[in-house]
Amino acid sequence: MKEFKILAVIMALVGITYYGIEPYAHSVMHPEVAEADFTFKDLKNVDTSLAGNAENGKVLVEANCIACHAIEAAGYPAVMPNADAAASYGVVPPDLSHAGRVYDKNYLANFIFDPVSAMHLQHKYAPDSGKAFPMPSYNWMSAQDIMDIVAYFQSIVPKMTEYKAQHKATFETACGRCHNMKYAGLEATTPADVIKEHMGATPPDLSQYIKSRGEHYLHSFINDPQVLLKGTSMPRVGLTEEAQKEVIAYMEEIGDSKKAERETLGLWVMAYMVVFAFLAYMWKRKIWKEVH
Repeated sequence: MKEFKILAVIMALVGITYYGIEPYAHSVMHPEVAEADFTFKDLKNVDTSLAGNAENGKVLVEANCIACHAIEAAGYPAVMPNADAAASYGVVPPDLSHAGRVYDKNYLANFIFDPVSAMHLQHKYAPDSGKAFPMPSYNWMSAQDIMDIVAYFQSIVPKMTEYKAQHKATFETACGRCHNMKYAGLEATTPADVIKEHMGATPPDLSQYIKSRGEHYLHSFINDPQVLLKGTSMPRVGLTEEAQKEVIAYMEEIGDSKKAERETLGLWVMAYMVVFAFLAYMWKRKIWKEVH
């Protein structure tokens, strides 16, 4: 019984140490952040309760968007090669084919109204900073016109039946202009030297971020990078909850494709350790019974 008493003492000491330090670690060193907000309730510039008219939205998009943005799903190709677009704007303007599905309606409407405030980049593009965000604010538009544009984007979303293809499309829409995913053979559409100058640092390759950061961290960070990395140049992307799950699922498919197999194997390893511990204990009793 001596061994069990020693084990009990060790477990008690470990428990006291852990529960004494862990709350401090999380409250001071790694404080909890607010839950991800997929309604973007801080954005209130546009009345998103208005019903949009997709036909009028199409007219407005043709007049205001396709000079910079491709919309391949609607037959509007990019007006210039990626390298030229990046040189002109600092980053390649996104193809808007999936915008109506990937981005939250409230975020998308308020992004059109004022991109900088929607993305939480006021610290980078402050009025006295001398920097101008590549996309202008459309705060001169009526709320109805903005919701018409949103309705148009929602009406042209390509139908995809293969979930992995949809995950990839969502990742490319949300992340692919700045980030590489070399394990999948994907390179950022914005050239590395241009995006480094635009962002102030080279955005990381995301091939292994599912392992190095973890799913919980990514859910908070993607929803609003400022809550975990104050002052970062990465914008709030504005994804819906479902789209964000698709991005993380794609990162997992590429960077941790053996997750299910590894977790199943882990159960067998734990079972082996339990059996091994039992056999070791029985062997110890047999060898040392005379000493006890």
